[in-house]
Amino acid sequence: MSYDNGAQPRDASDWSNWFWNDYFGAWLARVQDGQNGVFDALNADGTADVTAGKSVLAQARTLFTLSHVALLSGDTAHIDAARQQAAFLRHYCKAPGLYRCNANRDGSPTGKSADEIARSYDQTFVILGLVTWHKLAPSNEVAVLISECWNALQTHLRNPQTGLLRNDDSADISNPAQNPHMHLYEACLQAYRMTGVTIWLTRAADLRMTGLKQFMDPQSGSIAEFVTPSLQPLPGDAGQRREIGHQCEWAWLLLEEAALANKPELRKIAARLSDFAQAHGFATRPPLTGAAFDAVSTSGTIVEHSFLLWPQTEAIKLLALHHLAGDPKAADKARALLCLVFERYFADRPCYVNQLDTHADVIWDQALTRLMYHFVLAMTEGAKAGLWPDVPSTR
Repeated sequence: MSYDNGAQPRDASDWSNWFWNDYFGAWLARVQDGQNGVFDALNADGTADVTAGKSVLAQARTLFTLSHVALLSGDTAHIDAARQQAAFLRHYCKAPGLYRCNANRDGSPTGKSADEIARSYDQTFVILGLVTWHKLAPSNEVAVLISECWNALQTHLRNPQTGLLRNDDSADISNPAQNPHMHLYEACLQAYRMTGVTIWLTRAADLRMTGLKQFMDPQSGSIAEFVTPSLQPLPGDAGQRREIGHQCEWAWLLLEEAALANKPELRKIAARLSDFAQAHGFATRPPLTGAAFDAVSTSGTIVEHSFLLWPQTEAIKLLALHHLAGDPKAADKARALLCLVFERYFADRPCYVNQLDTHADVIWDQALTRLMYHFVLAMTEGAKAGLWPDVPSTR
């Protein structure tokens, strides 16, 4: 599965072909656990910890990833893998529409109260996975599961006073987070793509307006990660911290809604987020020139001198849309960043790694399964923009 980067230089098209023709299938074979879904991670040597439990987040994101790839490829192996994943996801359902956060390796409950919690963040990916699987293999049963999950989010995990999602269904009072709102927004836009049913655009708009109202900082043009229970900025440095990946991800989603719902006014908000990220969030020195830092402050000071894999994929997705909008520099930036990701996070390794420091040395060497959702979307968004080849089709 590893690639000898010393063999010859590669461009973005070469890397894309290698990923789809050599890497993805080999990764899938390693991460799958028979009929029991997928392991949460592969170790640095490419093996899985067979004693570990499994998160619903990894299972739901993988259902989306496999369904998304299968819709593009038509490959029966991808379709079968998605079907197997959809079946395993059912083990996490503890009540209609509510999915526990963790389970044993075989999907059975662990018996621990902390693992029984239903997190709004996780439910958003259940919807994302199910609506994409439903497009691939329509059924009344899956349609009911989608409806139940949406209704459970509104009934059990949404604060009727503020409209914000609660972080989970426990009794704990915690700081509201932007992340579940962003990903439910994403799931609604995907549901509209998959069905053409306009209620999903209405739901997406409601989530976008709520999310921006409570988490957007109009002064800096950036999205905060959390607010206090009274909907105020967090005190001190925590209230000024901004994740570059989320600035890019929100901007990408706003541009997607602008196109799907014919709302060009959303492009101005997306531009503010994109401008903030571009001005403050990318390395300007080797060996990771052009890579997105993990976090900065609202003043532009880098507060986390590290580079997770997933923010790079969100930057690539946004650059792909900028290229389609006519930005003359976006294509080269996207291709350069894709090559950097392959060269630094993938090449000469049994599997990808999760995080690097400013010297491109590994900080976190696990290949988290949930990250493949980010990476595959970056690959297919770039291909849709004509930047490199798409998933090979068997049709």
